[in-house]
Amino acid sequence: MSMNQSRVTEFVLLGLSSSKKLQPFLFLIFSLLYLSILLGNFLIILTVTSDSRLHTPMYFLLANLSFIDICVASFATPKMIADFLVEHKTISFEACLVQIFCVHQFAGSEMVILVSMAYDRYVAICKPLHYMTIMNRRVCIILVLVPWCVGFIHTTSQLAFTVNLPFCGPNLVDSFFCDLPLVTKLACIDTYVVSLLIVADSGFLSLSSFLLLVVSYTVILITVRNRSSASMAKARSTLTAHITVVVLFFGPCIFIYVWPFSGYSVDKVLAVFYTIFTPILNPVIYTLRNKEMKAAMSKLKSRYLKLGQVSAVLRNILFSGNRINL
Repeated sequence: MSMNQSRVTEFVLLGLSSSKKLQPFLFLIFSLLYLSILLGNFLIILTVTSDSRLHTPMYFLLANLSFIDICVASFATPKMIADFLVEHKTISFEACLVQIFCVHQFAGSEMVILVSMAYDRYVAICKPLHYMTIMNRRVCIILVLVPWCVGFIHTTSQLAFTVNLPFCGPNLVDSFFCDLPLVTKLACIDTYVVSLLIVADSGFLSLSSFLLLVVSYTVILITVRNRSSASMAKARSTLTAHITVVVLFFGPCIFIYVWPFSGYSVDKVLAVFYTIFTPILNPVIYTLRNKEMKAAMSKLKSRYLKLGQVSAVLRNILFSGNRINL
């Protein structure tokens, strides 16, 4: 049955809670969290682009990770926040497919860009004399484009499993956004094989990326351990941030998609952690122990404070001049 023949034209999102008393509180909390995500990640992008000392492969990849984090948080969070203010939380069939496309596009891209960042650290620590030669501009662009291409291939293959499924009965999605494990269960036919393919697809990407990261960071940690120079102290600090982000990101993904098949449905707590807390923790983790980022942010703050003072003086002069003319 084609998508145009589907009887279900919209889905009902059950959201995080059915309690009406909690809705205003949740609206406030998640609005603040979403605002923090935008400000934190935009601040990293602005800092990296405005400070020439941060125009290096590592920070170039970090800025791209921040952009993907903004996308991860934005595909569903604004809709969830708006739904706290309405009683009937509905989403059209087409918008549901868009959310499915976005979650797998951005999640797949983030998995692979974390691998790109691991490769950058591997070259920097294991082959420091050849770092700038290997990590040239062309390689950096490739390391950013490949994640988006992999994400697109991944999400296209996922949608291929879903777009032609017949939906003619139940339309309640027990989450705050559409995701394949929940939506496919609502189809009018037996979706065991389709669900198996979906889990295998997502599980393969998650596990292969995670294993690549484990191998990369194991080699890097062995190299760092065998060296005791002062430069390795900075490398250890950077590695701690990278490994923390990897664990926080892949933990929920592996739990959702690689758990025993009978219990693979998306858990709301993990979904919130994955779409909200990971994007907000990444800016904190990457800046908290990074002296270069903190120095660049302080410089950026001073620059904008000076601009604010100059603009205030100009306004005073302008208004004073207007009063004199009057």
